[in-house]
Amino acid sequence: MSLEVKEKTEVRLVFLGAAGVGKTALIRRFLQDKFEPKHQYTVEELHSKEYDIGGAKVTIHIMDTSGSYSFPAMRKLCIQNGNAFALVYAIDDSDSLKAVKSLRDEILEVKEDKFTPIVVVGNKTDKHGERTVSRQDVFSTVKLDWNNSFLETSAKENNNVLEVFKLLLQQANLPSRLSPALRRHRETFPKDCNNPPPMNKTNSCLIT
Repeated sequence: MSLEVKEKTEVRLVFLGAAGVGKTALIRRFLQDKFEPKHQYTVEELHSKEYDIGGAKVTIHIMDTSGSYSFPAMRKLCIQNGNAFALVYAIDDSDSLKAVKSLRDEILEVKEDKFTPIVVVGNKTDKHGERTVSRQDVFSTVKLDWNNSFLETSAKENNNVLEVFKLLLQQANLPSRLSPALRRHRETFPKDCNNPPPMNKTNSCLIT
């Protein structure tokens, strides 16, 4: 008798990285298809989006975390509750890549699972003329040494943003039918750019 593996109908994606690398910008681009050039300081924000796929409710929680190391207890809780992780650095900030390496070590330690879904994201490719981080070097480390996924993105130019979320959801074992739903996700938002829809938020990652 074969056993049927049940796919998750709820998943939590956690975005981690140094301050100013564009974690909030990537999430905002995905949820609202908007880009705010001014850096916005974030402590912890939780955004939730529900999809109806084949009659099944699929809820995606996206945790936007602080780039500050002043909240280690909060960060640990977010890691404990996360299902898949985006580790974001900026291609024009080599120090932010060091933060990614440290955060990955922390995730593996907290989760006690070397196969935890992780996608390393090199953001701000629109600043290619200011690049200080070699794409090839990061690719080699992430793919060959860490066995994790890697993408470069630009929240400003909306390059590879959707692909980051698709990778995270695939690795978190969400239904494959979610992919076309993701392409339609922006249709649920008003077209009035001057009155963007509110995002569901919370100041704590303790929500289950």
